[in-house]
Amino acid sequence: MGKSRGSYYLALKQIAKTANSDSSLRKICNSIAKSAAKAIGANGCRILLLNPQRDHLITLGAYGLSDLYLRKGPLDARKSLPKVLEGKVIVIPDASKDEQVQHPQVAESQRVCSIVGVPILKQGEVIGEIRAYTHEPHQFSEADKNFLITTANTTAILLERAELRLLLGKNYQASGKQAKLAQLPRLTTASLRPVEFAHPSEEEFAKLLDFYCIEWLYEPRSFPLRWAGNEIAEMFTPDFYLPELDLYVELTTLKQSLITEKNRKVRQLKELYPEINIKLLNKNDFFKLLAKYDYGPLGEAKVEGVNRILYSRSQIQRRVRTLARRISHDYTGQRLVMVGILKGVVCFMTDLMQHISLPISIDFMAISYYGGEGDGEVIKITKDLDSSITGKHVLMVEDIVDTGMTLNYALAHLLAHNPATLHVCTLLDKRARRLINVPLDYIGFEVPDEFVVGYGLDYKGEYRNLPFIAILKPELITD
Repeated sequence: MGKSRGSYYLALKQIAKTANSDSSLRKICNSIAKSAAKAIGANGCRILLLNPQRDHLITLGAYGLSDLYLRKGPLDARKSLPKVLEGKVIVIPDASKDEQVQHPQVAESQRVCSIVGVPILKQGEVIGEIRAYTHEPHQFSEADKNFLITTANTTAILLERAELRLLLGKNYQASGKQAKLAQLPRLTTASLRPVEFAHPSEEEFAKLLDFYCIEWLYEPRSFPLRWAGNEIAEMFTPDFYLPELDLYVELTTLKQSLITEKNRKVRQLKELYPEINIKLLNKNDFFKLLAKYDYGPLGEAKVEGVNRILYSRSQIQRRVRTLARRISHDYTGQRLVMVGILKGVVCFMTDLMQHISLPISIDFMAISYYGGEGDGEVIKITKDLDSSITGKHVLMVEDIVDTGMTLNYALAHLLAHNPATLHVCTLLDKRARRLINVPLDYIGFEVPDEFVVGYGLDYKGEYRNLPFIAILKPELITD
């Protein structure tokens, strides 16, 4: 099954030509998968992209693989060839017997025997994979692997170009402002949505998921429900899969005949696949689901006054845990004093300290602003620290840093108390507003120059209790 160098050359020539076409990203990836498979003599190939949470792989393009194999379910990046995430080229001699394969039974039933997985790298970070498959046991040669690595590099350039198009399509203005590569968004499933949904209710549901920043996959898996001999006679494909909740969702209207039929399929699926979590929902059911998982403030409607959600509750919590691990590592063996400025920091500081594995104490300051004799505002401390920080390791915790003036004033005040060390952790960094270059040691998220609320941040005393961080509608903001 080995191929000559000429075959690799011709395949790479075709891949480069395809990648430079104006076809859709999916069509290009399908064509690349076909060229790659034929070049190395494989029976199938597919291109996979990591989702933003880096825990699931989404198919961008495929060739030569059965629909059942492609729809066997979302691939868990930690269970399906996990070492590829470390940047390694992995070969699986027999997919039906290897613990690195997530669905060995499906692989066996669909005649998938040997697999090779190659990482797609962008600036040294794994963003996806290329996998090739054979029906019979196969030893992939070094030439095969090198060819796939080159194909992966070409695909990485293709994805970067897709990101650039995505950015320009959203943010390019006639004023001549140029896009900076450093500002490119990560290409995600949001840019790989189906051209058409099967029903308008699905599109509405997807828009609600997008509003709440809930990651979703559309019709990712088909479940066999009935067989006629060895042939599948009936299959069921749920409308959505929500990876963060590990939940399949089938939508329905209030038409009784449809509800009855879908209830039958959902009930049968649960009997055949008891490990699968699936719900049949109408629109009202969905809002109740949001309330259950703390996505909506009331779980009944989009938040009044909110333009869009910037970071969901789950995104915030993941980032808080990451920051806490870094802080715990950096202060190993030390006792830490966490200092916050009331009131916006309360939510962030409360969650952060719960995940820090060190002995800590906390203290708060309160600051007010009033007009001075000159231009601008004067900062005044209205509540000072309750305990001495002299000779102690102090971590200043902020909800958001924009101009840096308040933080600079607070740091100068704390330094006057002679702490052993003084560092800064902020949940949000709004660099576009910076006037004073204050040092930030731990940063949760960089945010655009927009007015953000939620998770402790308020506008005129409201919105602090939102479980997410959102951008306020500009028309509501008054001086």
